[in-house]
Amino acid sequence: MLSLRYLRARRKEGFISVIAGFSFLGIMLGVATLIIVMAVMNGFRTELLSKILGLNGHLLVQPIDSPLTDYEAVAMRIAGVPGIKLAVPLIEGQALASSAFNASGVLVRGISEGNLRALPSIAANIREGTLQGFDQGEGIAIGKRLADQLSLHAGDNMTLVSPRGAVTPMGTSPRIKAYRIAAIFEIGMSEYDGAFVFMPLPEAQAYFNKDGDVTAIEVYTDNADAMDTYRAAVQQAAQRPVYIVDWRQRNATFFNALQVERNVMFLILTLIVVVAAFNIVSGLNMLVKDKGRDIGILRTMGASRGAIMRIFLVTGAAIGVVGTLAGFLLGLVVCLNVEEIRQFISWLTATELFSPELYYLSRLPAEMNAGETTSVVIMALVLSFLAPLYPSWRAARLDPVEALRYE
Repeated sequence: MLSLRYLRARRKEGFISVIAGFSFLGIMLGVATLIIVMAVMNGFRTELLSKILGLNGHLLVQPIDSPLTDYEAVAMRIAGVPGIKLAVPLIEGQALASSAFNASGVLVRGISEGNLRALPSIAANIREGTLQGFDQGEGIAIGKRLADQLSLHAGDNMTLVSPRGAVTPMGTSPRIKAYRIAAIFEIGMSEYDGAFVFMPLPEAQAYFNKDGDVTAIEVYTDNADAMDTYRAAVQQAAQRPVYIVDWRQRNATFFNALQVERNVMFLILTLIVVVAAFNIVSGLNMLVKDKGRDIGILRTMGASRGAIMRIFLVTGAAIGVVGTLAGFLLGLVVCLNVEEIRQFISWLTATELFSPELYYLSRLPAEMNAGETTSVVIMALVLSFLAPLYPSWRAARLDPVEALRYE
């Protein structure tokens, strides 16, 4: 009762009430900001990981001593390993894509129609055209961003220029060939939508002078975190010298940078909550000084030092606990509606807040992690209970006679 009464400051204690209000707002905004930033960072990583691993395999198997001419048999043996969902032989090479309007460097992948349809990131995101009869014709599939950049649509022709063409007595001449665009896909990751071109495997073998062999075999598993287990099984199933690279090695720099940024953001934003906790300390110190006569009267009436300490502990902790719960609810609401909030702010300010060219993704993701959110709430609650300890101890240490001298 006394703690709640002290929180409802009278007119002459208005300044203390203002400090308590700012402490409450600081903890609420600090907790909400931490939850939102961690959720966006988690969503960003998950979306990138799903799109990268939806298009690229978890393991890349490459030949060491000889061309991979027996790729069909090797792919079948690898696909038979428990936990392997798909083994895709492919040819990969760089080329220049051009139209009558523009040109751009692209990464060409030769792949069979069956394997291309087995990749949900492609097959489920066809925006124009179709993959029907992909192996029979000389059609290709390109990304939506590349199609927009070259001003092309399904059914138009696109020219591919490769520096490694036919070998002549005058040297190697570039290979130039026009292909009909059979399908246009949109993964949602600008780097892939603007650079990838899929070509039928037999045509890619002819185009890149890979007669009867492939560049590598992409392996897709059912658990992206069990690469060490799958690596040994795939190595054994290949039954030939191969070099295996998993997705962690191929994207190590990128995901390590994301992890470092996430940790640094957590530490920086934690300071908001710490500053709010210091506000609780200063506000309670002023309250203890202001309530000196009350403390003296309570002690004279028989209140123990523990009772006095509990009064001010509850007063300070109430600010932090309520602020933490309010921050959690605010963070939850923002995380559940983060994309709609982004669109509204973009519309309000007439600016693009989340450019796909800079952030790779076409929408702002947010994924709340129960463990991280719980740790943020617990951290804020611990600070809320630690902050009022010193002012409460000071209040409990006041001598009744000296306390009655406070005016």
